[in-house]
Amino acid sequence: MVPSLSGSENPMENKEAKPVPKWVVDDVRKMRNYPDQPPIIPHSIEGYQLTVNANRCLSCHRRELTEGSGAPMISVTHYMTREGQMLADVSPRRYFCTACHVPQADAKPLVPNTFKDMSELGFKPAGSEQ
Repeated sequence: MVPSLSGSENPMENKEAKPVPKWVVDDVRKMRNYPDQPPIIPHSIEGYQLTVNANRCLSCHRRELTEGSGAPMISVTHYMTREGQMLADVSPRRYFCTACHVPQADAKPLVPNTFKDMSELGFKPAGSEQ
């Protein structure tokens, strides 16, 4: 049986609202759960402008600005077209950061998570001692 994600059985019933979860804004990079997982945003992005004409994320994470900002550089894949051609600037298909990258909230999962990392299943990294 899959738990309902839509809320109350009676949608017209008045219920107490749950508190809004707090954002995790400790600026600590989190370990990724699987290869190629987009990293989460470890800082507040409240008030950031992200439109066709402006992207505040790039003011720190663009390749040529990371030395001054101390922010990690966006992946080189963000400078590629779908065909793998390198571009001088961020690809339009990778411009809207929050399509993949999200801030982390201190919230309980909506459904139980039974994900297990490969290391928990007994697999060892290549080159490690058996």
